[in-house]
Amino acid sequence: MTTSSPLRIGYVPEHFSTPLHFARLHFSLSATLIPFPSGTGHLVTSLRSNEIDVALGLTEGFIAALARPPSPADNGQTFKLVGTYVETPLCWAISTGSQRDDLRSADQLEGKKIGVSRIGSGSHVMGFVFADQKGWLRDNGEQPFEILPLQTFDKLRAAVNDRTADFFMWEHFTSKRYYDSGEIKKIGEIYTPWSSWKIVARENVAGTAVDRRLEDFLEKLNLGVKYFEDHGEEAVRYISTELDYSEDDAREWMKGVRFMKDVRGVKRSTVERTLKILRKAGVVGQEEGKVEEMVSVITEE
Repeated sequence: MTTSSPLRIGYVPEHFSTPLHFARLHFSLSATLIPFPSGTGHLVTSLRSNEIDVALGLTEGFIAALARPPSPADNGQTFKLVGTYVETPLCWAISTGSQRDDLRSADQLEGKKIGVSRIGSGSHVMGFVFADQKGWLRDNGEQPFEILPLQTFDKLRAAVNDRTADFFMWEHFTSKRYYDSGEIKKIGEIYTPWSSWKIVARENVAGTAVDRRLEDFLEKLNLGVKYFEDHGEEAVRYISTELDYSEDDAREWMKGVRFMKDVRGVKRSTVERTLKILRKAGVVGQEEGKVEEMVSVITEE
């Protein structure tokens, strides 16, 4: 991969990707966009295996991965935080099978089987944040749930209906149409205590001052965000026709979401606060994670 080759950008093909779509459609973003429907955990493995150069994904998944030392399988390949994409928190819905009459509340989930997309994904990390909030983490290292990696949203929904898993966690509006259809049911929710989406780049991209591709991408993404804010009806049409959402849900989501006006850089306080909670939840070790080693551009508060 040379600096003249288009960036390979991994993204999750959900409603949050709309400004990225607009950046390419309206502002000539020259990049190869690669969808990762299974989410942030898959983005991390693909960054480390040099399948993509840049990724837009969930804060908790990226920070948890960056805080841990790379494994031998990572071949020393790593990445850094370079930007903040979405400023608002994410609402994680807690779902079970529609016929699970035995499960009516999230308070019943201690010791149950949680379906996750991948180990290290947002759906995995937030399970421990949820357990911490409920007081279910034990000093003896006993796990609050049995963890079942199931790869995709489709498989997670199937698993809670055939009782392979008892519950899973996924973004509220992505789950909502399956509540409306009766396929699954919602028994709780939890908000991230941090801004929800970040941008990362492999170190050979993030650490190369003469590589204009990353700066061009961030500039075009800023334009895509501004276009999204100014053209709400076009955003609703795209989300409701090209993605898996109804018009009503797209409009409701847009009322509460806030993208960064300038996506470049990451606040030190955001990383420190996320690390503090992830350490408390047992997701990363007490001594793991140094902000300067995780972030390429630290912005002022």
